[in-house]
Amino acid sequence: MNPTLTAVELSAKDADATLVIDVRGPGEFAAGHVPGALNLPLDSLPQLLDDLRAAASRRELIVVCAAGMRSANACAQLADAGVAATGLDGGTDAWRAAGLPVETAAQPERNVWAMDRQVRFTAGSLVLAGLAGSLVTPWAALLSAGIAGGLVYSGVSNTCGMAAMLGKLPFNRPRPAALAPVRAALQNA
Repeated sequence: MNPTLTAVELSAKDADATLVIDVRGPGEFAAGHVPGALNLPLDSLPQLLDDLRAAASRRELIVVCAAGMRSANACAQLADAGVAATGLDGGTDAWRAAGLPVETAAQPERNVWAMDRQVRFTAGSLVLAGLAGSLVTPWAALLSAGIAGGLVYSGVSNTCGMAAMLGKLPFNRPRPAALAPVRAALQNA
């Protein structure tokens, strides 16, 4: 298990001694993030591992996501690579709940919905398709049942397979050129 800290503990840290990495997608990051955080989507982490290692030798790395699952995954990946990192317990949800300020960023070229909104839209659409299809064949209702089961599992396990799949879509991934400013910021951190 990787170390974590609370939102209040993070807010009390010296900003010059820490480097906050937000591993959410660009749209989620733009909607609100911990002030001063860099956006490095989880799937892009391996591409900047050497830069993160160098930055971690100079400053404490704090990894943030929406609720804590992606940041825990990122911390585990970093730990496997020998890079020390601490996760924010509860993510930006906990940061906001503590009444701490968030920064917003310019939206990416396209207005990308936050991942939870994408999941709700996709799950709802599939359930409706299953229900409408059940008018043609009763087997179509299995689609709705499968999505319902997945949502229950997601709630119990605090993971989301649908979000993982949606995160791989092109509009949820940064363009390679978008990582250049992050690399530069890491090198100057």
